[in-house]
Amino acid sequence: MAKVHFFDKRIFKIFLEITSGIGVVLSLVVIFIDIPKAWKIPGATIFLGLLALIYVAIWLWSNRLNHINISVEGSEVTIKVGDIFQQPGLKAIAFNEYFDTQVDNRIIAESSLNGIFVKHHLNGAVENLDNHIDRYAFDQSEKLGVNNGRREGKKQRYQIGTVCLYKDYLLTAFSKFDENNKAVLTMPEYLAFLINFWDKVNNVYAQQSVSVTIFGSGITRIAGHKNIGDEDLLKIMLWTFRISEMRFKYPARLTIIIHKDKINQINLLDIKSARNGV
Repeated sequence: MAKVHFFDKRIFKIFLEITSGIGVVLSLVVIFIDIPKAWKIPGATIFLGLLALIYVAIWLWSNRLNHINISVEGSEVTIKVGDIFQQPGLKAIAFNEYFDTQVDNRIIAESSLNGIFVKHHLNGAVENLDNHIDRYAFDQSEKLGVNNGRREGKKQRYQIGTVCLYKDYLLTAFSKFDENNKAVLTMPEYLAFLINFWDKVNNVYAQQSVSVTIFGSGITRIAGHKNIGDEDLLKIMLWTFRISEMRFKYPARLTIIIHKDKINQINLLDIKSARNGV
């Protein structure tokens, strides 16, 4: 199913912008060149066919759009399909509220982003990462106490949105874990995470570009919002970024990475056409 309707007014607007330029060129041509009468009808037919092809091409392009640049309150934001591990600058990796590093498909799934990070991009022993987290200079308000009743994984809980800077990665406490180690958040908690996360990034990014994925796009469950899609989550991220105090100074920018299997669920033309992306 097409993400953008064939007669979408934004498609028509782009079409008019292109054809107006073509019209100006043709007007100049007919002023200086006398077109034979026998050519006029075939020429008009070819021209109308060309216009139809241009319109179809714009429609196809809008449905396959996988990279846009927008400005959010003065900050440059890129939204694109890609691999977060290949991006320059700082890369945000979502962990749970315990900053667990145990990739065993019980605590952390191997297919999750932080599972892939720990297994394939850590460039060192997991113990070194654990020691770094334990020694990191968190604010005392970010530590929510020790859960001694937890049977597996770490016991120190952190406030969601807490950030731990590790090399060129921003490790962040994103999901809460229930008693069965299932990641879950309510919508108010999701919003609180984002607002806190942008605030923490503002304190540590040191004018470097920052790349993030769509938080909540994976296995985390947002209670009461089972049908919320990636496009909705992306718009919520952009909205909370806009109302936060986080601002990137040129040439630093925010990049939001979309998984290649998710792009068909997101209408980037809709986001690009909206003010501040929302």
